[in-house]
Amino acid sequence: MVATVRTWDSSADVVVVGYGGAGVAAALAARESGADVLALDRYLGGGATALSGGIVYAGGGTWVQKAAGVEDDVENMLTYLRAEVGDTVSERTLRKFCEESPALIDWLTRHGVPFQASLCPFKTSYPTDDYYLYYSGSENSGGFRELAVPRQRGHRAHGRGVSGKKLFGPLAESAAKHGVRVQIGTRATRLVIEDGRVVGVEATTLGNAPAAVRRRFAALARISAKPGVYHQGLRKAVQALLARIEQRYGMPVRIRARSGVILTTGGFIANGEMVAEHAPDYPWAEGLPLGTAGCDGSGIAMAQAVGAATGRMDMLSTWRFIAPPSAYFGSIAVDANGQRMIDESRYGAALGAAIATSPGNRAWLLVDARLAAEARRQIGRQSVWFQRMQAERLLRFGSVTGRTVEEVAARAGIDPAALRTTVDAHNRAIEHNLPDPLGKPDDLRRPLHTGPFTLLDISFKSRLTYPMPMLTLGGLLVDEETGAVRTDSGAAIPGLFAAGRAAVGVCSNSYVSGLSLADCVFSGRRAGTHSVELAAAH
Repeated sequence: MVATVRTWDSSADVVVVGYGGAGVAAALAARESGADVLALDRYLGGGATALSGGIVYAGGGTWVQKAAGVEDDVENMLTYLRAEVGDTVSERTLRKFCEESPALIDWLTRHGVPFQASLCPFKTSYPTDDYYLYYSGSENSGGFRELAVPRQRGHRAHGRGVSGKKLFGPLAESAAKHGVRVQIGTRATRLVIEDGRVVGVEATTLGNAPAAVRRRFAALARISAKPGVYHQGLRKAVQALLARIEQRYGMPVRIRARSGVILTTGGFIANGEMVAEHAPDYPWAEGLPLGTAGCDGSGIAMAQAVGAATGRMDMLSTWRFIAPPSAYFGSIAVDANGQRMIDESRYGAALGAAIATSPGNRAWLLVDARLAAEARRQIGRQSVWFQRMQAERLLRFGSVTGRTVEEVAARAGIDPAALRTTVDAHNRAIEHNLPDPLGKPDDLRRPLHTGPFTLLDISFKSRLTYPMPMLTLGGLLVDEETGAVRTDSGAAIPGLFAAGRAAVGVCSNSYVSGLSLADCVFSGRRAGTHSVELAAAH
C-alpha cells in the first residue's frame, strides 16, 4: 500500500534511509551539492561497513599505490575487473568506476579516512596489522595474470584489527561537521507518493523515548551487531528485545524529502525467508550471514511496493578462505569424488562458489608433510587473531591424516583410487613443466610426495570457529548514470534512488575483498549528487 499524506513531522531536501558506508557517502555527496540532508538509521549507524574489514578496492594509480611503488593504470584495472565481474554493469559504468578510482581514494582521504602505503609481501585473505595494501582479489591467480598485470588494489583503512570502523567513523564525523543530520533509532516503514513522485517516508522513531530506554536500545543494538554477527542465536534473542522496545516506545513520524529519498539499507542476508525465496537451492543455511540485523531487505521491499524492479536476487557470495597460511595455495582442493575443483589461489568467494556446487557441498585440501610444516611456520607471522584461530582449528579438529594418499582418502570417505589419480596428474604436470589443468600459476604449485598426507575439511558446515561468511549481491535495479531506481519498463521512479547492496552494482556478479565497499562509496556518491541535480531539474 502506498501512503499519500500532506502533513509532515520533519523535512529535508534529501532523506537517506540507512546510514552505513553507502548512506554516509550519499549524505556527504548530497551535502556537498548544497542540499539539506537527513539520514535515518534503524539502529546506531555504521551498518555492515563498520563490521567489515575496511577494505576499499581501488586502483588505476591511487596515491596509496604510488607511495608504495605500485604502477597501475585504468586500462589494467579495467581488464581485470571486466574478467572478474562480467556483465553485472555496463562497460561504460565499469570504465567510469575504474577511471574515478584514484579520485575516490582522494575523496575518502579528504574526509579523514586513513590509508597507509605498506605492501603485504604474501597473498592472504586479510593482512596483518603490519600491512595496508595487498592483493585482495584473484589478480595474481591463474587466468587473470595472463590478462592483466597483477597489482595490489586492496586499500585497507589504517587501524588495528578489523578496521571497518576506521572507514565509517571518519566519514560520519566529516558528515556531521558538514551539517548532515542523523536520526538513529528510526525505522523507515513506507515510502510516501504524491502525484507519482516519492516525496518522503513514514517511519517509527525512538527519538522521543525516555533516555534510559534509548541507552538500553543502543546497548542491545551493539550486542546484536557484534558479537551477534558471529552467534545468530544470540542475535535472535537480542532482536526480540529490540523489537519490544520499538513496539512500546516507537512513535510514527512522516518525513518529507523535498528533493529525493535514497535507499542505502543493505542487502537481505539477515532475512532467511527472503534468501530462501530467491536462492532455494543454495546451501545458505550452513553459512554465517555477514552484516547487521538491518540487512533484512526492508529497503528493497519498500521500493518494490512502489513499482521498483530488482535484479541478481539469486546471487549469493559465500567465502571459504584457506589462507593464511599462504602455503596452502600449494595444496589441491578436492571434492567428495576425489576430483580437483579450482585453482586454489583464487579468492575465497570463488572457492566458496565451487564448494556450493560440489557433491554434498563437501571439499578438502590435500597437503603433504612438507607443505604442512611450511604452513605451521607461517601461521604466527601471517595471521591476525581470528585467522590464527581458524588455521589452528583446521589443523587440530578439521583434518584426517594417513601415511599414504590412499589411506588418508579412505579415512575421509573419498575414493582412494580417484584421489591417487588426481594427485598423480597434479605431480606429473609439475614434473614435466606442463600447465596446471585449472590454471594455477607455476610459482604457486607444489608437488605432493611426502607422507604423511593430511586432508583438511573445508566443506560447508555451520562451525563457529571456521565460519562460512556469506552475503547477498542483488537488489534494486538503478539507472547507472544517476542511481535512480527503475521500474520493470526501465523508467526511473521520480524522487527515489538507491546505492550500496540495496542496489545492483559492480560486485553483483562476483565479489572480491573491497569491491563492495568501493561500490558503496561510488554508487552512494552518485545517488547523493544526482538526487539533488535531478530534483533541481524537476
